[in-house]
Amino acid sequence: MFSTVEIPVWLLVVAGVLAAIAALERIIGPGLRWLMRGRVERVVARVNARLDRKIEPFKLMSRRDWVVRLLYDPAVLEAVADHAAETGVPGEVALEKARAYAREIVPGFSALIYFGFATRAARWLSAVFFRVRVGKVAGELAAVAPDASVVFVMNHRSNMDYVLVTWLVAGRTAISYAVGEWARVWPLSALIRAMGAYFIRRGNHDALYRRVLARYVQMATEKGTVQAVFPEGGLSLDGRVGPAKLGLLSYLWAGWRPEGRDIVFIPVGLAYDRVLEDALLVKAGRSGTRRFRPRLGRVLWEALRVAIKRAGGRKFLFGTAAASFGAPMSLRDWRAAGGDLDGFATRLMAEVEAVVPMLPVPLMAASLTEGIALADLVARLRAAGAVLRLPPGGLAQAEAEGMAMLRLRGLVDATGAIVPDRLDLLAFYAAPVRQRLGLAAR
Repeated sequence: MFSTVEIPVWLLVVAGVLAAIAALERIIGPGLRWLMRGRVERVVARVNARLDRKIEPFKLMSRRDWVVRLLYDPAVLEAVADHAAETGVPGEVALEKARAYAREIVPGFSALIYFGFATRAARWLSAVFFRVRVGKVAGELAAVAPDASVVFVMNHRSNMDYVLVTWLVAGRTAISYAVGEWARVWPLSALIRAMGAYFIRRGNHDALYRRVLARYVQMATEKGTVQAVFPEGGLSLDGRVGPAKLGLLSYLWAGWRPEGRDIVFIPVGLAYDRVLEDALLVKAGRSGTRRFRPRLGRVLWEALRVAIKRAGGRKFLFGTAAASFGAPMSLRDWRAAGGDLDGFATRLMAEVEAVVPMLPVPLMAASLTEGIALADLVARLRAAGAVLRLPPGGLAQAEAEGMAMLRLRGLVDATGAIVPDRLDLLAFYAAPVRQRLGLAAR
């Protein structure tokens, strides 16, 4: 019984690994989860004490449970049955396909990552590039009924939009974004999921995928998740606020029930003195295709230049970034008045366009391209009810800052004259001002 038994080293290693896995799963894992759960609950309680829109308990549900709940929702099961009937595949195969879609879409919100890292990182990154000026959102949120679901509707100027808005509303609520496939790269994808964002495949024509996505959006809205959407469906290629694509809006419209929560949409206008992707967007606009990707070498080079300038003490390298919030729009009120989805989407985008802030660079670009003195241009914008975000020094400082940025970008020469072969980029920056004044696009 107590005699020595010889076993191969490899078998001993395997047994040790299996024992470690068992200990991790049965003893260490539950203890760590218990400790983390307690820490998360304390963080949520502390954060909720200062938020206008509280973090709902369901948002802390595990991602695995969310996937199961979505997959076995009656609407999704119906979609699975329809897909199996239409394609002739077995029901089990269709269900597994829906499960893959659900896993791809559903986020895994972490209050620790969102409020402990993401909002701080967003604030730091915004300050690296811009002087941020923003209107108050407190009044808009205070006017919304506590039991209503809130959706921020924004124009899409830059990928900095995600960073800027995350910081701007961090003291008010936690936002869930719809993020395109560009971000499905590890480890970025894991971080984005932990921030509560969900991935969407733009232009996907698979009916099963669309129905799974629609049901997730509807379920999240029914539970009160605060969301942020970019209805234009992509970055603006000409600098103007474009018409809405009805994808996510149609899901929200179809999922709303009179006896359920109201859905309140808050228009948000975003603007920058320097759009980081400006050259790529203008080039894509000329070619008529959205297939554009920055070269990794160029991105690293620009990051190095920024780091060197920051190390030298320079601030606000790219001028001003600004956000402005419009009056809330109630879906319940709109539908009670007999309005349709197309009219609602049109009105929403008109409200977004109306609150896009006017900054020094767009103002000077419009002044040069239209041949209108800056003072006259600003007077016309004020008469039109535009949102102006001028520096403390007023028009003189706005003109100086705007011209300095245009020279830095090579859009005007040392004398202030337009550089002919950069006119398309100058028009890109002038576009928001021209749109606000009702001038035709160039």
